[in-house]
Amino acid sequence: MFSHIFIGVKDFERAFDFYAKLMEILGNTLRFCDRQRPWAGWQSHPAPRPLFLIGAPYDGNGHDAGNGQMVAFAVEHRAAVDSAYRLALESGGTSEGAPGLRLEYHEHYYACYFNDPEGNKLCIVCHNPEP
Repeated sequence: MFSHIFIGVKDFERAFDFYAKLMEILGNTLRFCDRQRPWAGWQSHPAPRPLFLIGAPYDGNGHDAGNGQMVAFAVEHRAAVDSAYRLALESGGTSEGAPGLRLEYHEHYYACYFNDPEGNKLCIVCHNPEP
């Protein structure tokens, strides 16, 4: 369904450091990084898309995090949700909801929510039951 998702950032180096660590936990590999533009992208596995991109807005105007917008990353195991949440908070993110079941969505929806250092809201979710 998606080709790519782009998240605007103000401080590219801070954002790159945050997302490089997070993408490693999620199993996504860096496809490119151009500090001059600046922007970077990670690719999914096994297919090369969708891409997840961060960078300065193309129009040259400043980035503002949007209320009501969120990017959710799917993982296979609940432990990855827990690891990503810990890493996000250790790397300058702020909590929007600790890891746990959200039964209002479905019986196996295990997720965490946080803002990156720029204020962009992210979710890491596992839809699978515990083994």
